[in-house]
Amino acid sequence: MALIDLPLAASDREISGFQPLKVLRHFGKLVEDKEDTEQVFHIIEATKGKKSVRQGWDFIKSPEGQRFLREKVDIPAMLDDHARWAELPENSVGKHYMAFMKREGLTAAGLVSESHKWAPPEQLPQDLTQWYFDRLRDTHDLFHVLTGYGRDALGEASLLGFSYSQNHNKGVLFIAYAGARQIKKVSGTKAPLFSAVREGQRLGKAAAKLAHMDVEAVMREDIGAARARLNIGKPEIYRECLEILESEGNRREDLALSGKAAA
Repeated sequence: MALIDLPLAASDREISGFQPLKVLRHFGKLVEDKEDTEQVFHIIEATKGKKSVRQGWDFIKSPEGQRFLREKVDIPAMLDDHARWAELPENSVGKHYMAFMKREGLTAAGLVSESHKWAPPEQLPQDLTQWYFDRLRDTHDLFHVLTGYGRDALGEASLLGFSYSQNHNKGVLFIAYAGARQIKKVSGTKAPLFSAVREGQRLGKAAAKLAHMDVEAVMREDIGAARARLNIGKPEIYRECLEILESEGNRREDLALSGKAAA
């Protein structure tokens, strides 16, 4: 069956709503090992609600969503094809994206593999709703590049605040504030961590829906022009927090701080 011919929602798709005990269990595992990305997917799955699903359905039915379905672009494969972007200008989104992924030792395919640890593709509903959720996953690292949030612990938490305003998943917001609380507990910092997460929420609400963008077209844009067109503001409080954390003597290996990633 062609992608565009899949049902909007398969008969076996369940929207369970918020499951607090499951969220707390998997968050505990994430605190023990912040690199255990699989736990993030469990938390998000335990908190998907009707609002995020309806937003996905509206996008799928839109002319742009229909165009993307017909084109059947494999976003992770496209993003990982660095030869495709090699001739782009130095200040293009694509060049910034490749530098970010190389610096962090990441691939788009790697994030897909992490998501499959908790939910193999053959166990997921075969529908267009899943195609939309996959799109949210596949654009995550491009969110980092466009917003300026690094992969340090606070950068991830602040980006989740941004993502919540974009996609309305309460689990994402839970992880964001719980993450900020954990940083404060570990570091004892005076930095306004919760304000950084709230700033992410404000920026995400003001910006265009990044998961709905034409990924290939954005990769070819000047990064400043793309941010302006998509109305992505600067994460000033986040950057202020990084400076405070580092001035207090917090080691990067303890908080995974990376000032470069915020550039």
